[in-house]
Amino acid sequence: MHTPAHRQVPHITTPLPGPLAKAWIERDEAVVSSSYTRVYPLVCARGSGCTIEDVDGNLFLDFTSGIAVTATGHAHPEVVAAIADQATKLLHMSGTDFYYGPEIELAERLAKLAPGAGPKKVFFCNSGAEAVEAALKLARYRTGRPRVVSFYGAFHGRTYGAMSLGGSKSIHQRGFGPLVGGVHRVHFDCTRAELDEQFATCCPADEVAAIFVEPIQGEGGYRMPSVGFLPMLRDVCDKHGILLVADEIQSGVGRTGRMFACEHFGVVPDIVCLAKGIASGLPLGAIVAKADVMTWPPGSHASTFGGNPVCCRAALATLDLVEREYMSNAVERGRQLAAGLQRLSKVADLGLAHPRGLGLMQAVDATLAGHVDQGRRDAIIQAAFRHGLLLLGCGPAGLRICPSLCVTAEETETMLRLLEQACREVAAR
Repeated sequence: MHTPAHRQVPHITTPLPGPLAKAWIERDEAVVSSSYTRVYPLVCARGSGCTIEDVDGNLFLDFTSGIAVTATGHAHPEVVAAIADQATKLLHMSGTDFYYGPEIELAERLAKLAPGAGPKKVFFCNSGAEAVEAALKLARYRTGRPRVVSFYGAFHGRTYGAMSLGGSKSIHQRGFGPLVGGVHRVHFDCTRAELDEQFATCCPADEVAAIFVEPIQGEGGYRMPSVGFLPMLRDVCDKHGILLVADEIQSGVGRTGRMFACEHFGVVPDIVCLAKGIASGLPLGAIVAKADVMTWPPGSHASTFGGNPVCCRAALATLDLVEREYMSNAVERGRQLAAGLQRLSKVADLGLAHPRGLGLMQAVDATLAGHVDQGRRDAIIQAAFRHGLLLLGCGPAGLRICPSLCVTAEETETMLRLLEQACREVAAR
């Protein structure tokens, strides 16, 4: 997308939504599922880097990256070129039944990048929820055990197994019971004593197949663990023969300044779940497991479209860019962002508190009278939208800040300025 020099981003020229956007939204309401959650009336036409243009020509600064998906920004030329090249050669041939180069090359790359020195194997699917489903099946198959442990505040997806592991919002589970059985939840960042109590009272350790954990909780509020939490889980798993599954769907692919968030804590999981940023906008998920864990036989699990050659080429291009330049940029811009959020949180009348995160996976809470306040958070998001800044929420009152890894220093400063402006407008009401 070419943005003329005189059109700075953001650049809003119509009421929101504009006339064309209103027409599209009316058509959507007639035919699209009511289960979708639309935060504000944005009807996208095209994107480039951290810029989104809507159907009325308004330009927005995107600090959502499609819910932490467009790792290299919207329509990165190298990713687009890889997609176009592969599309002229082979669109689909199902990697579960046949062989083709891009899937094998990507599996080699992920096996090399994933934490741990030993051999690994990769299973491809289409999304994060499917990656979690695959990890759940593999863990139960490999161990022969029926139970799993997950955490309050976790979000692992909306398919049945993934939904059953989650614990961030009751709406995700309301009306869909019975859920997959054998799931036991404990508090995120719990102590070893709390886990041991679970094992002693209602969840025998020798029946637990896996512990599923997000190294940084995403939907649950971008919650950071204490330094010793993940190493403690690793020790518990080693003691009891339990598999440690790291859900890196939102935190992986360089977002935190390392390829995987668990690397910040020196932990090697048995299974890593990936999706979102892995193909910078194309649907692709994967689990990377230690080779002696991924031992299920042919036919026990498969995916028709998982490992699609076009998606794999997009992922290879994405990983090239992330390793070459964007992971270091996530570190630099993350420091800038963290400093800015710290500064804003110290301005009393803005109502911001608890800045947290790593790299470009950061959040800050909206507060009212010293308490986190969802209504104020939502009002800030709407005010920011009207000024051309795209944000999302997370947790009870968190403002989720997860731009593409290509975000510039200037864009980061613009975001901080617009966030402050939105907070002041809401406070003035």
